[in-house]
Amino acid sequence: MMFSRLVLARGYHSTKGVFGYRPRPKPHYEGLNGAVQEQRNRNGNVYRWIEAYRHHGHRIASIDPVRFRAPGKPDTGEALPELDYTRYGVKAADRIDPSGLLHVPAPTPGTLSPEELDRVLREMYCGTCSIELAFIESQEEREWLTERYERLSERQMGADERREIAELMLKSQAFDHFLATKFPTVKRYGGEGAESMMAFYRELFRCAADADLRNIVIGMPHRGKLNVLTTLFGTRPAKIFRKFKGYPEFPADAHAMCDIASHFHTSTDITVGGKTFHLNMLHNPSHLEAVNPVSMGKTRAKQLALRDGPYGDDPAAGPSKALNVQVHGDAAFPGQGINQECLLMAEVPHFEVNGTIHLVVNNQVGFTTPAARGRGTRYVTDLAKSIMAPIVHVNADDPEALTRVTQLAVDYRQRFGKDFFIDLNCFRRWGHNELDDPTMTNPLLYKVVHARPSIPDAYARKLIDAGLLDQDDVNAISKSYQNHLTAELQAHEQYEPERSYFERQWSGLQQPGDEVTVWNTGLDYRLLSHIGRESVRLPEDFNVHPHLKKTHVDARLRRLADGQRIDWATAETLAIGSLLYQGYNVRLSGEDVGRGTFSQRHAMLVDQETNEIYIPLNGMAADGVPELGRFELANSILSEEAVLGFEYGMAIDSPNSLVIWEAQFGDFFNGAQIIIDTFLVSGETKWMVCNGLVMLLPHGYDGAASEHSSCRMERFLQMTDSRESSPDGDDVNLQIINPSTPAQYFHALRRQMIRNYRKPLLVVAPKTLLRLSDCVSTHADFAPGTYFQPVLSDPADGATVDPKRVRRVVLCSGKHYYTLQAERKARNVNDVALVRLESLCPFPVQAIRDELAKYPNAREFVWSQEEHRNMGAWTFVQPRFENMCERRIQYRGRAEGATVAVGVSKWHTQQLEDVIKTTFQ
Repeated sequence: MMFSRLVLARGYHSTKGVFGYRPRPKPHYEGLNGAVQEQRNRNGNVYRWIEAYRHHGHRIASIDPVRFRAPGKPDTGEALPELDYTRYGVKAADRIDPSGLLHVPAPTPGTLSPEELDRVLREMYCGTCSIELAFIESQEEREWLTERYERLSERQMGADERREIAELMLKSQAFDHFLATKFPTVKRYGGEGAESMMAFYRELFRCAADADLRNIVIGMPHRGKLNVLTTLFGTRPAKIFRKFKGYPEFPADAHAMCDIASHFHTSTDITVGGKTFHLNMLHNPSHLEAVNPVSMGKTRAKQLALRDGPYGDDPAAGPSKALNVQVHGDAAFPGQGINQECLLMAEVPHFEVNGTIHLVVNNQVGFTTPAARGRGTRYVTDLAKSIMAPIVHVNADDPEALTRVTQLAVDYRQRFGKDFFIDLNCFRRWGHNELDDPTMTNPLLYKVVHARPSIPDAYARKLIDAGLLDQDDVNAISKSYQNHLTAELQAHEQYEPERSYFERQWSGLQQPGDEVTVWNTGLDYRLLSHIGRESVRLPEDFNVHPHLKKTHVDARLRRLADGQRIDWATAETLAIGSLLYQGYNVRLSGEDVGRGTFSQRHAMLVDQETNEIYIPLNGMAADGVPELGRFELANSILSEEAVLGFEYGMAIDSPNSLVIWEAQFGDFFNGAQIIIDTFLVSGETKWMVCNGLVMLLPHGYDGAASEHSSCRMERFLQMTDSRESSPDGDDVNLQIINPSTPAQYFHALRRQMIRNYRKPLLVVAPKTLLRLSDCVSTHADFAPGTYFQPVLSDPADGATVDPKRVRRVVLCSGKHYYTLQAERKARNVNDVALVRLESLCPFPVQAIRDELAKYPNAREFVWSQEEHRNMGAWTFVQPRFENMCERRIQYRGRAEGATVAVGVSKWHTQQLEDVIKTTFQ
């Protein structure tokens, strides 16, 4: 049977209900016009020679501002055999008409000799900037880039423009000198040696205004960050100086621990040429490059708010008005795997941001490591070739070339909606930070660096020689800015930190207090039943998988009609659908989340005949509702770190969207540990950046050995700021639950959006409970007035367990409860009560006390868990229970272990039997 290529391709169809993906129009490139093609055919030898420059010229380009000769070695690379015209059959006596072969007019009328053309090509491709594009498959892109690149020199830089660039760079230099004088013992990560990035940002803003962009989101590491914040982004130097003096950057009423100045951010409006756009430069941690996926996620959230780009309705509308910009370090970009993950997301549905502009600040030394030992490739940008992104290498001594290349980058993004890389070759004048001595490990390089003028001084001298500045002008620029900085330093004590949080889309939200609040999240079952039925309503011509028709569609309809056995997946659907009904957007991302790792969700169905995708909740009927929210299912690449960073970026910008990331198995979160440590659990206390991201981590000891058993809840519990001797409030940094019923999960998801604050939520999610017959809820558990309960009482009726006869109270959590319940029933035990801790953090002290009060004759209190003693919740529960409930508690569970679970099924079974036996002995 023959299938067309169209059928075999997995299609995304917005008209079928897929939200967050807009298919790009198929490229329509008619090729070269006949005259150009004819010229190339007639001059095939010359054309091959010119193409050699386009493909190989970068190898000998003058892009290194500190190029030097090693002792005893010649300066290699000045001649390449690929660039020798005789190799292509061109003779010295030939006369060449470059029209149709090059995209610039000949420097002299008529034809050129090979030597004359060679000089033109060398200046174009081997000068202070050079392009790499041979690896790009699209002929349209290659031709467009070639033409635009070869015409870069046609943009004449006006005197005012050149003076403005010089002024910005001189101010950056003055800022670094001022800090060196006033704060000599502070690590500043200044911009000395990379001041040309000022020209990049200046041109970026000009192009953004010309393109009518609405938002620019920037992820940038430390290097030169304070320079651009204070010189270009409107951050008052007094804020920086106040921080250097040891004061907090937030008002006194902010519950924050703060961070170092080189991690600062900005959120401000920029006006250029009468046009205004919003600029976000994100907080970054010291883990270089970790901010990149966060910037992508935040950009995507801006696009959601604008309803353009991937969320727009018009495929021909062009790229989004929100632009992502990433600034990289030369050692970190090729060295950190998160960058490969980010690049692989660049054109993946539900993760694309319509193209990112990348600037690599190429210091040529990573910490103390020279480039030859910091990577195994020629360029720091070679990773970009994996996605066929154009790359231009620029010498930092030529800010004018960088300006032109920046315009090319923005124009390319606007034309093709794809990534573009600029490799800015520069240097660090003072090593990794100003307190470092780079000469110890790179003596020859730093002899050259210290012997040459600074980049701002060199460029200023160029303008002086051209008659556009004089030395008095240069001195006045630096002196004036130093006076401004002096005034800001004197004003730092009077500077009042601005309140930059809970504004714009975050208006109406707040930081929670130290009490625990209860939020009514229940709904009328008639509405929930309608949502549930809509979740499996399919178009008449949709060919559903026959097994799913029986086990998913028909089974859900029966459960809803009965209302007594609502399972986990149905409860999740009811929570998501009800939030959509209330106008909230929901985004669920992770590997194969549409189906679900355990084939339980099936929120995204695939037509068995056409491969078309349909998401029923996006076709939900809702009469009388002004606007439903939309459900975005983002099946991700096989990544944890970059994908979780992306979702965090979405969450910090979209408080009215429920953003959920699901790990394929709970232990897979550890690939994203950097994002969890530096953003998720600490972003609010460091930066006053809140988020309501939900992490679903499937957990449970089922004999699957070490890698698929535990979500390592002990690590997350340790990362909370929960107190051991006084009750927690809603203000804990991370909320952790281990729900044991579908209704509890339903209420927890809804609570994330209903509350007037946002906190990240970790759900210790089930595996076997997804289909366990006892793990069900009734319609009454979802009714108005119901809510998430931090502790669940023992459901045993009085005939089985009489509270007055209970001698032992066993506290447990999650899946383990059902194992204990089955054992208690089998043993016919009637003097042991089972109490479930559904919330681990905040630790539910009062709810536990209320439960214990039901058992006045209890003398033994036990914590039972299936995890090893040094894992799970034991070490978290014990001190809190004993300190605040004033009772000793015993441990029942596996002994200490070095790995999560044994890999022998008989050992697993024996251990489980021991846990159960000791719990009831």
